[in-house]
Amino acid sequence: MKKLIDFYELTMAYTDFKNGKKDEICYFDVYFRKNLDNGGYNIVGGISEIIEYINNLKFSEEDIEYLKSTKQFDNDFLKYLRDFKFTGDIYAIPDGTAVFAGEPIITVRAKSIEAQILETDLLNRFNHASMITTKTTRIVNQAKGRGVMEFGARRAHGGDSACIGAKYAYIGGAIGTSCYETGYRYKVPLLGTMAHSHIMKYDDEYQAFLAYAKTYPNNCILLIDTIDTLRSGLMNAIKVSKDYLEPNGYRLKGVRLDSGDLAYLSKCVREILDKNGMNDCQICVSNSLDEYIIKDLLEQGAPIDSFGVGENLITSKSCPVFGGVYKLVATENNGEIIPKIKISENVEKITNPTYKKVYRFYDKKTLMALADLVALASEEIPKDEITIFDEKEPWKQTTLKNYFVKELQVPIYKDGVQIYKEPTIEEVRDKVKSELNSLWEEIKRLNNPHKYYVDLSKELFNLKQDMLYAKRNNELEKI
Repeated sequence: MKKLIDFYELTMAYTDFKNGKKDEICYFDVYFRKNLDNGGYNIVGGISEIIEYINNLKFSEEDIEYLKSTKQFDNDFLKYLRDFKFTGDIYAIPDGTAVFAGEPIITVRAKSIEAQILETDLLNRFNHASMITTKTTRIVNQAKGRGVMEFGARRAHGGDSACIGAKYAYIGGAIGTSCYETGYRYKVPLLGTMAHSHIMKYDDEYQAFLAYAKTYPNNCILLIDTIDTLRSGLMNAIKVSKDYLEPNGYRLKGVRLDSGDLAYLSKCVREILDKNGMNDCQICVSNSLDEYIIKDLLEQGAPIDSFGVGENLITSKSCPVFGGVYKLVATENNGEIIPKIKISENVEKITNPTYKKVYRFYDKKTLMALADLVALASEEIPKDEITIFDEKEPWKQTTLKNYFVKELQVPIYKDGVQIYKEPTIEEVRDKVKSELNSLWEEIKRLNNPHKYYVDLSKELFNLKQDMLYAKRNNELEKI
């Protein structure tokens, strides 16, 4: 199994091993500081891939020999790695859940070395899957009920990125993918029509269309922009429909546009199809689409039925980095949790200390999400009324009433044993829909979305402030 471990994770682990800290219990939080594309929300992805990684994580003899060749580690440490097994606890917000900046998505409680070795691969899987899922929901939201197909494999950053990315595109709301491996591995619906090369191989466009129609009469979608969209492609598609499909009891399912002014061409195509009694023939468009282009097309009245989206989805081209981080927030000594905090000149990089839980408040009447609260794990959350406040501007306060509360993280591992029953891909896909339905439209808009409340409890806020002042003053006094 492939392992992504930054080498410094191993050198830090070795340092802990040599200094009596290998069994020290540590708490790490995974969270992000900013929503993708300056949006109003993100969607969790990658928990399934993280489980697969942890369940199969071990160091082979080849790994041990390679590490030995670096001459950085002694034989005792290499023996430790040879017998390595994760024995800690993990809590996580499940795949498909809407989440927001600053709240702990995954919490790892484990021995120091175990927790450190997980970091890089865990973040890689979480960041990639969350990025693709979130990006897809943004695109699907703008399609307004029209189908979005994932067409990006050839422009993805490697095979795993293409395959797993297409899986999370489907989870995020795409109706299927062109990627065979994703269909094979995850049973995601496979979709696609033809390339321009198919048409160019035949003597003429009509013969290419006819050959395809005879092969797939029940699902015939023709690419009509290889030569001239309106004067050649569309006319030949109609001719194949009239000459072969309709006389044999079939209908032309659709035509695809992959170049040109998609708004103008789709209007012309729709008009001509309708004049020929082909009102049921759908129009699919592709060509470097994203949520902004789709929004513009539909606002211009383009009569488009579905969208094929490639590189801008599978690479999240407009924002190709999902900034999940993995930060130490506490250690444990004889059952006592000792909070830790990282201080930075950049305020957004200051961490929230200690072991925490995150709660979501829902309006009992509308079932809409109202706010999230990050609190000490030991806190009791009021069931009837609570006043929350902005951490940066504490005088801004809101009192919530008539709500119900949901704890977002669930246990995934206990003492190294997986106790979480993974949902099916269809269940996660349905969860995404449900989560988005619980968010106000203002949060989901593309430009200047409403900021969702994510606040700290008063107890956590006070602990953080006390630690900030105490740690800074203590360190300065030592200078």
